Amino acid sequence: MSAAWWQPLVVFLSVAFAVALRFSKKFHGYQFTAWIIAVVVAAMIYPARFLHVGSFDLRNPWLILVVVQLVMFGMGTQMGWRDFAGLIQSPRGVLVGVVCRFTVMPLVGFGLIHVFHFEPEIAAGVILIGSCSSGLASNVMAYIAKANLALSVTITAVTTVAAVVLTPLWMKLLAGALVQVHFLNMMLEIIKIVIVPIGAAMLHDYLKTASVKGRKIVYGLAAVAVLWLLFLAFGGLVWMQRALAEGMVTAVNMTGFLFGAILFGVIYHRLALRFKWLDERMPVLSMMGIVYFTAVTTAAGRDNLLHVGLLLFVVAALHNAAGYTLGYWVGRAAGLDKNSARSVAFEVGIQNGGMASGIAGAAGKLGTMGLAAAVFSPWMNVSGSVLANYWHRRTAVKTEST
Repeated sequence: MSAAWWQPLVVFLSVAFAVALRFSKKFHGYQFTAWIIAVVVAAMIYPARFLHVGSFDLRNPWLILVVVQLVMFGMGTQMGWRDFAGLIQSPRGVLVGVVCRFTVMPLVGFGLIHVFHFEPEIAAGVILIGSCSSGLASNVMAYIAKANLALSVTITAVTTVAAVVLTPLWMKLLAGALVQVHFLNMMLEIIKIVIVPIGAAMLHDYLKTASVKGRKIVYGLAAVAVLWLLFLAFGGLVWMQRALAEGMVTAVNMTGFLFGAILFGVIYHRLALRFKWLDERMPVLSMMGIVYFTAVTTAAGRDNLLHVGLLLFVVAALHNAAGYTLGYWVGRAAGLDKNSARSVAFEVGIQNGGMASGIAGAAGKLGTMGLAAAVFSPWMNVSGSVLANYWHRRTAVKTEST
């Protein structure tokens, strides 16, 4: 069969399979993963169509930044300040989960790249995704498995904040010999692509129950944000770039992002009050964003994937399995009950692929350092769903205090 026939046929069948899962009660939970696979198939067969729209480059760093921020904001709308209450309710479980998340996965990734010899930037991508925070998909898996959901959500929240320092630290220590790693620059990128949008979502959550005084303070900051952003847009930033040292300009840029988060959080909150369905639809927008940068990453790294795709998949499976296994058994060894240990397993085994893609995109290495995220993320969803359903059928005893 000629390529003119089989290529569109394969893409059609992949898309049809993803659509069909929507109508399956048993496999409906795998629909998002099926869409990811369909997009990967299409991007591998027709890479040029996923890299440009006319003369516009879909790998544009600003576009990637905005999309990743929207993904993180959508995920953040499913979080709230109450999620950090678990620090008080189950400090031991949180400590075990956070320590495992930021030791097991970076070190396992470091070991795997020395067993499977990848090119430096691809190898750095394996370490990168292992060094990122827990993915919000882990909370869904904990819910399906009837594990300790409160603990799972708390670990995700804490690792997201801790990633600001720990992700660039592990990249510097483990991947510094593979790619150039600027600790401060990577830390600032994580603040921009993760903390800023999630902070905006948390501000929306705060405004739901804020006092009159609290709302006035937030709206006052939003007014200041408008003035500051207008100042930067109408020549202020250019003037500062000429007048100030580089470090001060970086601080000004970050201030702009933080004020932008306040303004966006307030605007979104007002919209959410008017359109009650908005919070429910935001995770769908996040999924669309994940589909976007999965497609662009796959298309940009197509040639590399043809050479190392299968091997990278093997590494993803081993890395993921190590996270589940070590997360669970370290949790049990630390005295956690089965439900809490299962939550830790998901928190360790499932990483934030969006964060990894955003960092790789900001570094201009989406087609190399971003490949691990493109391969690991679909597999984590598949394996997590299988494990969650397995544990769901083997419900443990009621969660004990941790």
